[in-house]
Amino acid sequence: MAETPTRERFPSSIKFLAWNEAAERFSYYGMTSVLALYMARHLGIPDHQAIAGFQIFTFAVYGMPIVGALLADRFLGRYRTILWLSFGYVAGHATLAAWESGTGLVVGLGLIAIGAGGIKPCASAFAGDQIPPGHDALLGRLYDLYYWMINLGSTVGTLIIPLLLDRVGPRVAFGVPGLAMAAALVVFWMGRRRYVVAPPDRAVAAATPGPPREDAADARAALLRIVAVFAPISAFWALFFQYGSAWTLQADAMRRDVLGVRIAAGQVQTLDAAFVLTLIPIFATVVYPALERRGLRVTPLRKMTAGMFVMVFSFVAAAAVESALAAGGRPHVAWQIPQYLFLAVGEVLVSVTALEFAYSQAPRRMKSLVMGLWYLTIASGSLLTAAVAWLNRFQGVAYYVFFACVMLAAAVVFALVAWWYPASTRTRAAPGTA
Repeated sequence: MAETPTRERFPSSIKFLAWNEAAERFSYYGMTSVLALYMARHLGIPDHQAIAGFQIFTFAVYGMPIVGALLADRFLGRYRTILWLSFGYVAGHATLAAWESGTGLVVGLGLIAIGAGGIKPCASAFAGDQIPPGHDALLGRLYDLYYWMINLGSTVGTLIIPLLLDRVGPRVAFGVPGLAMAAALVVFWMGRRRYVVAPPDRAVAAATPGPPREDAADARAALLRIVAVFAPISAFWALFFQYGSAWTLQADAMRRDVLGVRIAAGQVQTLDAAFVLTLIPIFATVVYPALERRGLRVTPLRKMTAGMFVMVFSFVAAAAVESALAAGGRPHVAWQIPQYLFLAVGEVLVSVTALEFAYSQAPRRMKSLVMGLWYLTIASGSLLTAAVAWLNRFQGVAYYVFFACVMLAAAVVFALVAWWYPASTRTRAAPGTA
């Protein structure tokens, strides 16, 4: 009688990284869940400028990964980069809590952008480093777990922090995320003896001969292919993080009573994380296997293509809600559920998949850099949104229709790029990977 194969277990280091990620995401998403509301309500900034300010901060957070990736890959290594930048991250939250003013906001957000942005490419790549070479199935499960923990942290953060802003005030609402980030730093440090710690490239280069020229050329070609895939995804991110700005301000104008309890506008963002937590296991255990059984091969690029088109519908739904508001009505916030559902489906198909795709396709010595480039797509999308909001050329329904059209065009471009992407490299690591 054949033995049932046992499922591979994660290395013991993963539990520290998973809980570190959950606590860090609690701190980040808890803080951002009230950021636009804080600017509009407490600092008196006009709505369109609050949206622009939120997106500029997002641009800074997701632009910093390139710096963090270079710092990790060339000098400090991923472990030390995460450790030291986390201290600045904690200091940023402390500044927001202690210095309630426009200047305090800029200084605090600047420190958070450096800390949160700098550790992003290192954290996801460092988690991948813990998986032994050749264990591709385990790597896929890792990024499902990684993303699940991200959304666990963000769900709890977006439930709690908006209530603190409404009932206690900004000092506590910003202070609690700071405590969560301090806890994330402690958990990360506690696992230090169990981690697989890859040295930075400078140390590797000093100890080993340089790679053959052909390998270097292959690595550059792999990098260019990845950049071509990433480029149209910038439009996805131009839409995505507006759930924390434009959608939250939209919710602030709607009725929010649920079973006799008035929920905070910032709490509505919890729908995204809650949907994602539900959808990740459904897609992994039901949807993808069902499609495979019907003869449709489920590849990362096919998932991402579908997600790009689904994202269009999220802003079509948001435009419908805005149309009801523009007509003088005050619809219930439940009207936002469809736009959040489409958003979450797009996120699972695009963002979750892209983490695995980026790590598996990246040349060995460029893994943090490729993760940094991935986050740069988020930065560029956020910069586009900030510019559109600041110029204020589109208001109301037109604002959402404009972004839906941008997303549709980007989805078509992405589909063409996915079709072009070399078939021989779609499901295996790129040349030069470990």
